[in-house]
Amino acid sequence: MIGRRTMLRGIAATGVAVLTGVRRAAGAAEPPPETARLRIAAVPSSCRSPEWTAEELLRAEGFTDVQYLRKDGTQGLGDALASGEANISGHFAAPVILRLEAGDPIVILGGEHVGCFELFGQERVRTIRDLKGKRVAIPALDPSPHAFIASMIAHVGLDPRRDIDWVRSPAGESIRLFTEGQVDAYLGFPPDPQELRAKKIGRVIVNSAADRPWSQYFCCMLVGNREFVRKHPVATKRAMRAILKAADICAREPERTARAVVAMGLAKNYEYTVQAIKDLPYGRWREFDPEDTVRFYALRLREAGMIKSTPQKILAESTDWRFFDELKKELKA
Repeated sequence: MIGRRTMLRGIAATGVAVLTGVRRAAGAAEPPPETARLRIAAVPSSCRSPEWTAEELLRAEGFTDVQYLRKDGTQGLGDALASGEANISGHFAAPVILRLEAGDPIVILGGEHVGCFELFGQERVRTIRDLKGKRVAIPALDPSPHAFIASMIAHVGLDPRRDIDWVRSPAGESIRLFTEGQVDAYLGFPPDPQELRAKKIGRVIVNSAADRPWSQYFCCMLVGNREFVRKHPVATKRAMRAILKAADICAREPERTARAVVAMGLAKNYEYTVQAIKDLPYGRWREFDPEDTVRFYALRLREAGMIKSTPQKILAESTDWRFFDELKKELKA
């Protein structure tokens, strides 16, 4: 777990706390949160900057004990949400649906942002269809790249179970295998795509921030532990408000946000980090429908044979849009 003082030092050193213009006005008419403690599970990817830089806004919402639980990958992140170790977090759309299929007691609350992943191919790979029979690198213990790539494969009519030679490797090895030409494709999350593009390694096959249909759906959602959301609706909405406000700040102040993320030790290279934050349309979270996102990815994962549930079942049993809908109206751009 990253200590609160460490987080505050990182934020204060770069002025992010000043950026927030912390005010209580937005939630002043609401009762205080049912609990003053909030535990957020997060992975050290610069695309998750809104969560990492939201602490001062969370304190303005009445959370006096804000704990960040650092997880190395989305497997640990999902485990923390399911067990109740964490109360709320961002989570990638496709793999969170896999967790719901497995019966995890979590609920999708809204969208966070669009466009964080990019699919890279070697020179001989120019389209998703070109991946048929090719070697594709995925981390052995992180379901996110596999779920997203399988969704893309299914969307173009291929079968990810038969048509792809999946190369599973330890965490951090996938990008090395791609860089050395040992695999044909690699799905990167910030700041890896920025580094690969800067070094002119491979070619971008899909940029989810720009290429349809991926650019029309959230890649990252806000997800809560089901019991926490049931018992603490005011706290849930206040936490979501702080994170979504932080997303707007990332859009307005990418340089200062990047400095904070690097100061916290969540990224190493400032140039790649600031470019990653600039590349992501953080300020456009109001424009997209999280229900459409769940429906889209659930259909793709069902086509890929990775889930049996229908989109209607997942939407009916594992989503709660009431806070997100209220905040879209309240936090108008």
